[in-house]
Amino acid sequence: MARLEAMHGPLMFHQSGGCCDGSAPMCYPAGEFRVGGQDVLLGHVGTRGDIPVWIGAAQFDYWRHTQVTIDVVPGRGAGFSLEGPEGMRFIVRSRVFTDEEADALEAAGPPQTGA
Repeated sequence: MARLEAMHGPLMFHQSGGCCDGSAPMCYPAGEFRVGGQDVLLGHVGTRGDIPVWIGAAQFDYWRHTQVTIDVVPGRGAGFSLEGPEGMRFIVRSRVFTDEEADALEAAGPPQTGA
């Protein structure tokens, strides 16, 4: 991510529920992907924790009970994602929240959306 930031400036991620490239986390220059009211802010990543990660609402409903981790591995990146030419690709790893984690998230209220 640091290398991509040095090349492209501030970054953002979007995870859609589409097939093929759309099922991979896509990395864009910040603001290049237009976030809409149906997008949910999952959190932030990066060494400074300043790279927002958005997900489509339908995909969020499907994954809302899991911790999502964006990882990077060698390989061919998705079509429009910035890491494509770098010989790396971003992937999602996930695990189901514990009951305690799920309760804490529920108590925190609804997540921020792009609305």
